[in-house]
Amino acid sequence: MEHILFFTAMIPSTLMIVAPILIAATGGMICERSGVVNIALEGLMAMGAMTAAITHVLLETKTGFSIPLSLIFAALTGCLFSLIHAFASITLRADQVISGTGINLLSNGITVFICQLIFRMDRSMNYRMGMRSGIFGIYPTIWIALLILLAAWFMIYKRPWGLRLRAAGEYPHAAASSGANVIGIRYTAVLISGLLAGLAGACIVLTQDIQFTVNTINGKGFIALAAVSFGRWLPLGILGSSLLFGASSGMAVNIVNLQSLDFLPSEFFSMLPFLITLLTLVIFSGKDYTPASLGQPYDKSRH
Repeated sequence: MEHILFFTAMIPSTLMIVAPILIAATGGMICERSGVVNIALEGLMAMGAMTAAITHVLLETKTGFSIPLSLIFAALTGCLFSLIHAFASITLRADQVISGTGINLLSNGITVFICQLIFRMDRSMNYRMGMRSGIFGIYPTIWIALLILLAAWFMIYKRPWGLRLRAAGEYPHAAASSGANVIGIRYTAVLISGLLAGLAGACIVLTQDIQFTVNTINGKGFIALAAVSFGRWLPLGILGSSLLFGASSGMAVNIVNLQSLDFLPSEFFSMLPFLITLLTLVIFSGKDYTPASLGQPYDKSRH
Protein backbone atom coordinates (compact mmCIF):
# COMPACT_ATOMS: atom_id res chain seq x y z
CA MET A 1 0.00 0.00 0.00
CA GLU A 2 2.84 2.36 0.84
CA HIS A 3 4.34 1.91 -2.60
CA ILE A 4 1.01 2.41 -4.40
CA LEU A 5 0.38 5.66 -2.56
CA PHE A 6 3.94 6.71 -3.24
CA PHE A 7 3.71 6.26 -7.02
CA THR A 8 0.26 7.89 -7.14
CA ALA A 9 1.52 10.92 -5.25
CA MET A 10 4.55 11.08 -7.54
CA ILE A 11 2.54 11.64 -10.73
CA PRO A 12 2.10 15.46 -10.49
CA SER A 13 5.75 16.11 -9.66
CA THR A 14 6.88 13.69 -12.37
CA LEU A 15 4.81 15.46 -15.04
CA MET A 16 6.14 18.79 -13.77
CA ILE A 17 9.69 17.54 -14.37
CA VAL A 18 8.85 15.82 -17.67
CA ALA A 19 7.37 18.97 -19.29
CA PRO A 20 10.54 21.09 -19.66
CA ILE A 21 12.61 18.05 -20.65
CA LEU A 22 10.09 17.23 -23.39
CA ILE A 23 9.93 20.84 -24.62
CA ALA A 24 13.72 21.14 -24.82
CA ALA A 25 14.04 17.68 -26.39
CA THR A 26 11.50 18.62 -29.08
CA GLY A 27 13.62 21.63 -29.96
CA GLY A 28 16.75 19.50 -29.95
CA MET A 29 15.09 16.96 -32.24
CA ILE A 30 14.10 19.65 -34.76
CA CYS A 31 17.59 21.15 -34.69
CA GLU A 32 19.42 17.86 -35.12
CA ARG A 33 16.99 16.67 -37.79
CA SER A 34 18.31 19.59 -39.84
CA GLY A 35 21.90 18.38 -39.39
CA VAL A 36 23.05 20.73 -36.62
CA VAL A 37 24.21 19.30 -33.28
CA ASN A 38 22.90 21.39 -30.41
CA ILE A 39 24.52 20.59 -27.08
CA ALA A 40 23.85 24.20 -26.09
CA LEU A 41 20.40 23.27 -24.75
CA GLU A 42 21.70 23.54 -21.20
CA GLY A 43 22.93 27.10 -21.67
CA LEU A 44 19.87 28.17 -23.64
CA MET A 45 17.62 26.82 -20.89
CA ALA A 46 19.63 28.76 -18.31
CA MET A 47 19.18 31.97 -20.29
CA GLY A 48 15.45 31.34 -20.52
CA ALA A 49 15.17 30.53 -16.83
CA MET A 50 17.04 33.70 -15.84
CA THR A 51 14.86 35.85 -18.13
CA ALA A 52 11.66 34.31 -16.79
CA ALA A 53 12.69 34.77 -13.16
CA ILE A 54 13.74 38.39 -13.64
CA THR A 55 10.58 39.23 -15.59
CA HIS A 56 8.35 37.60 -13.00
CA VAL A 57 10.10 39.27 -10.06
CA LEU A 58 9.87 42.72 -11.63
CA LEU A 59 6.26 42.41 -12.86
CA GLU A 60 4.63 40.13 -10.30
CA THR A 61 3.12 42.97 -8.26
CA LYS A 62 2.46 45.26 -11.23
CA THR A 63 0.47 43.10 -13.62
CA GLY A 64 -1.57 39.92 -13.58
CA PHE A 65 0.18 38.68 -16.70
CA SER A 66 3.69 38.25 -15.33
CA ILE A 67 3.67 34.46 -15.86
CA PRO A 68 2.75 34.47 -19.59
CA LEU A 69 5.05 37.44 -20.18
CA SER A 70 7.86 35.55 -18.46
CA LEU A 71 7.30 32.55 -20.73
CA ILE A 72 7.26 34.72 -23.86
CA PHE A 73 10.37 36.72 -22.96
CA ALA A 74 12.24 33.55 -21.95
CA ALA A 75 11.45 31.91 -25.29
CA LEU A 76 12.58 35.03 -27.19
CA THR A 77 15.81 35.18 -25.18
CA GLY A 78 16.60 31.55 -25.96
CA CYS A 79 15.84 32.17 -29.63
CA LEU A 80 18.07 35.25 -29.86
CA PHE A 81 20.91 33.60 -27.92
CA SER A 82 20.80 30.58 -30.24
CA LEU A 83 21.72 32.92 -33.11
CA ILE A 84 25.30 32.68 -31.85
CA HIS A 85 25.28 28.93 -32.35
CA ALA A 86 23.56 29.24 -35.72
CA PHE A 87 26.04 31.81 -37.02
CA ALA A 88 29.07 29.90 -35.78
CA SER A 89 28.02 26.43 -36.90
CA ILE A 90 26.18 27.25 -40.15
CA THR A 91 27.69 30.45 -41.55
CA LEU A 92 31.23 30.07 -40.22
CA ARG A 93 31.05 26.24 -40.40
CA ALA A 94 32.72 25.95 -37.00
CA ASP A 95 32.76 22.73 -35.00
CA GLN A 96 29.20 22.44 -33.70
CA VAL A 97 30.14 20.70 -30.46
CA ILE A 98 32.68 23.38 -29.57
CA SER A 99 30.18 26.12 -30.45
CA GLY A 100 27.53 24.56 -28.20
CA THR A 101 30.02 24.08 -25.39
CA GLY A 102 31.03 27.72 -25.67
CA ILE A 103 27.40 28.81 -25.31
CA ASN A 104 26.98 26.65 -22.22
CA LEU A 105 30.04 28.25 -20.64
CA LEU A 106 29.04 31.73 -21.76
CA SER A 107 25.56 31.39 -20.28
CA ASN A 108 27.01 30.61 -16.85
CA GLY A 109 28.84 33.92 -16.80
CA ILE A 110 26.11 36.02 -18.42
CA THR A 111 23.32 34.86 -16.10
CA VAL A 112 25.37 35.58 -12.96
CA PHE A 113 26.53 38.93 -14.37
CA ILE A 114 22.99 40.09 -15.18
CA CYS A 115 21.70 38.99 -11.77
CA GLN A 116 24.54 40.92 -10.15
CA LEU A 117 23.59 44.03 -12.12
CA ILE A 118 19.89 43.84 -11.24
CA PHE A 119 19.80 42.24 -7.79
CA ARG A 120 23.37 42.76 -6.48
CA MET A 121 23.79 39.01 -5.99
CA ASP A 122 24.51 35.93 -8.09
CA ARG A 123 20.82 34.93 -8.27
CA SER A 124 17.44 36.50 -8.70
CA MET A 125 15.27 37.62 -5.83
CA ASN A 126 12.60 35.23 -4.59
CA TYR A 127 9.18 35.72 -6.11
CA ARG A 128 6.00 35.35 -4.12
CA MET A 129 4.32 32.72 -6.24
CA GLY A 130 5.29 30.83 -9.37
CA MET A 131 3.03 29.08 -11.83
CA ARG A 132 0.00 27.53 -10.18
CA SER A 133 -0.88 23.88 -10.57
CA GLY A 134 -4.26 22.86 -11.93
CA ILE A 135 -6.53 19.86 -11.37
CA PHE A 136 -4.94 17.09 -9.28
CA GLY A 137 -1.89 19.29 -8.78
CA ILE A 138 -0.81 18.96 -12.43
CA TYR A 139 0.90 22.01 -13.92
CA PRO A 140 -0.27 23.31 -17.32
CA THR A 141 3.31 23.03 -18.60
CA ILE A 142 2.73 19.36 -19.46
CA TRP A 143 -0.14 20.32 -21.78
CA ILE A 144 2.05 23.00 -23.37
CA ALA A 145 4.76 20.37 -23.92
CA LEU A 146 2.35 17.89 -25.51
CA LEU A 147 0.89 20.55 -27.82
CA ILE A 148 4.41 21.54 -28.91
CA LEU A 149 5.31 17.90 -29.59
CA LEU A 150 2.10 17.41 -31.60
CA ALA A 151 2.81 20.55 -33.62
CA ALA A 152 6.38 19.36 -34.26
CA TRP A 153 5.12 15.96 -35.45
CA PHE A 154 2.64 17.64 -37.80
CA MET A 155 5.25 19.99 -39.26
CA ILE A 156 7.91 17.30 -39.68
CA TYR A 157 5.75 14.57 -41.21
CA LYS A 158 2.72 16.32 -42.71
CA ARG A 159 4.13 19.47 -44.24
CA PRO A 160 6.62 20.07 -47.10
CA TRP A 161 8.86 22.03 -44.71
CA GLY A 162 9.30 18.90 -42.62
CA LEU A 163 10.40 16.91 -45.66
CA ARG A 164 12.97 19.58 -46.49
CA LEU A 165 14.09 19.63 -42.85
CA ARG A 166 14.74 15.89 -42.83
CA ALA A 167 16.46 16.08 -46.20
CA ALA A 168 18.76 18.83 -44.93
CA GLY A 169 19.87 16.56 -42.12
CA GLU A 170 20.31 13.49 -44.28
CA TYR A 171 21.37 14.59 -47.78
CA PRO A 172 21.79 18.38 -47.79
CA HIS A 173 23.26 18.60 -51.30
CA ALA A 174 20.42 16.53 -52.72
CA ALA A 175 17.96 18.76 -50.88
CA ALA A 176 19.65 21.85 -52.37
CA SER A 177 19.42 20.29 -55.85
CA SER A 178 15.66 20.03 -55.43
CA GLY A 179 15.42 23.72 -54.58
CA ALA A 180 15.54 23.62 -50.77
CA ASN A 181 17.37 26.41 -48.95
CA VAL A 182 19.52 24.24 -46.67
CA ILE A 183 21.14 27.16 -44.86
CA GLY A 184 17.78 28.81 -44.25
CA ILE A 185 16.27 25.56 -42.99
CA ARG A 186 19.16 24.98 -40.60
CA TYR A 187 18.99 28.54 -39.29
CA THR A 188 15.25 28.15 -38.68
CA ALA A 189 15.74 24.84 -36.91
CA VAL A 190 18.43 26.21 -34.59
CA LEU A 191 16.29 29.24 -33.74
CA ILE A 192 13.28 27.03 -33.00
CA SER A 193 15.41 24.88 -30.71
CA GLY A 194 16.61 28.01 -28.91
CA LEU A 195 13.06 29.29 -28.53
CA LEU A 196 11.86 25.99 -27.07
CA ALA A 197 14.91 25.65 -24.82
CA GLY A 198 14.28 29.14 -23.43
CA LEU A 199 10.64 28.21 -22.82
CA ALA A 200 11.72 24.99 -21.12
CA GLY A 201 14.02 26.92 -18.80
CA ALA A 202 11.15 29.22 -17.88
CA CYS A 203 8.94 26.22 -17.10
CA ILE A 204 11.60 24.90 -14.72
CA VAL A 205 12.15 28.11 -12.77
CA LEU A 206 8.42 28.92 -12.52
CA THR A 207 7.32 25.48 -11.33
CA GLN A 208 10.27 23.86 -9.57
CA ASP A 209 11.90 26.84 -7.86
CA ILE A 210 11.24 30.20 -6.24
CA GLN A 211 14.20 32.03 -7.81
CA PHE A 212 16.87 31.61 -10.47
CA THR A 213 20.29 30.34 -9.42
CA VAL A 214 23.23 28.84 -11.30
CA ASN A 215 21.91 25.42 -10.23
CA THR A 216 18.36 25.89 -11.53
CA ILE A 217 18.88 23.89 -14.72
CA ASN A 218 21.36 21.46 -13.15
CA GLY A 219 21.97 19.20 -16.16
CA LYS A 220 18.39 19.03 -17.46
CA GLY A 221 19.54 20.34 -20.82
CA PHE A 222 21.90 17.39 -21.18
CA ILE A 223 19.11 15.03 -20.10
CA ALA A 224 16.92 16.55 -22.85
CA LEU A 225 19.76 15.99 -25.33
CA ALA A 226 20.00 12.37 -24.20
CA ALA A 227 16.23 12.05 -24.66
CA VAL A 228 16.65 13.07 -28.31
CA SER A 229 19.27 10.39 -28.92
CA PHE A 230 17.49 7.71 -26.90
CA GLY A 231 14.22 8.60 -28.64
CA ARG A 232 15.85 8.01 -32.06
CA TRP A 233 15.06 11.57 -33.21
CA LEU A 234 11.36 10.62 -33.39
CA PRO A 235 8.49 12.52 -31.70
CA LEU A 236 7.02 9.42 -30.08
CA GLY A 237 10.50 8.28 -29.10
CA ILE A 238 11.41 11.49 -27.31
CA LEU A 239 8.04 11.44 -25.55
CA GLY A 240 8.84 8.02 -24.13
CA SER A 241 12.42 8.89 -23.23
CA SER A 242 11.35 12.17 -21.61
CA LEU A 243 8.80 10.28 -19.52
CA LEU A 244 11.49 7.81 -18.49
CA PHE A 245 14.05 10.44 -17.54
CA GLY A 246 11.40 12.63 -15.92
CA ALA A 247 10.12 9.70 -13.88
CA SER A 248 13.63 8.90 -12.71
CA SER A 249 14.13 12.53 -11.67
CA GLY A 250 10.76 12.56 -9.92
CA MET A 251 11.66 9.36 -8.13
CA ALA A 252 14.95 10.88 -6.99
CA VAL A 253 13.00 13.73 -5.39
CA ASN A 254 10.25 11.66 -3.80
CA ILE A 255 11.83 8.31 -3.00
CA VAL A 256 13.39 9.64 0.19
CA ASN A 257 9.85 9.54 1.63
CA LEU A 258 9.78 5.73 1.43
CA GLN A 259 10.59 4.43 4.88
CA SER A 260 11.69 1.08 3.47
CA LEU A 261 14.59 2.83 1.68
CA ASP A 262 15.61 5.30 4.34
CA PHE A 263 18.83 3.34 4.94
CA LEU A 264 20.23 4.62 1.62
CA PRO A 265 22.01 8.01 1.53
CA SER A 266 20.19 10.90 -0.17
CA GLU A 267 23.10 11.29 -2.62
CA PHE A 268 22.19 7.91 -4.11
CA PHE A 269 18.74 9.19 -5.12
CA SER A 270 20.18 12.42 -6.54
CA MET A 271 22.40 10.30 -8.78
CA LEU A 272 19.49 8.21 -10.14
CA PRO A 273 18.41 10.40 -13.11
CA PHE A 274 21.93 10.60 -14.54
CA LEU A 275 22.65 6.94 -13.84
CA ILE A 276 19.46 5.84 -15.61
CA THR A 277 20.26 8.18 -18.50
CA LEU A 278 23.71 6.61 -18.96
CA LEU A 279 22.43 3.05 -18.60
CA THR A 280 19.64 3.46 -21.16
CA LEU A 281 21.99 5.07 -23.67
CA VAL A 282 24.44 2.18 -23.26
CA ILE A 283 21.78 -0.56 -23.41
CA PHE A 284 19.92 0.84 -26.43
CA SER A 285 22.88 2.14 -28.42
CA GLY A 286 22.93 -0.72 -30.90
CA LYS A 287 21.59 0.56 -34.22
CA ASP A 288 22.58 4.02 -35.40
CA TYR A 289 19.54 6.20 -36.07
CA THR A 290 21.53 9.43 -36.25
CA PRO A 291 20.71 11.72 -39.20
CA ALA A 292 23.37 11.02 -41.84
CA SER A 293 24.71 14.57 -42.02
CA LEU A 294 24.39 15.46 -38.34
CA GLY A 295 27.32 17.61 -37.28
CA GLN A 296 28.60 18.09 -40.82
CA PRO A 297 28.78 21.73 -42.00
CA TYR A 298 27.04 22.40 -45.28
CA ASP A 299 29.22 24.02 -47.92
CA LYS A 300 27.15 24.92 -50.97
CA SER A 301 30.32 25.66 -52.95
CA ARG A 302 31.05 21.92 -52.93
CA HIS A 303 27.67 21.12 -54.45
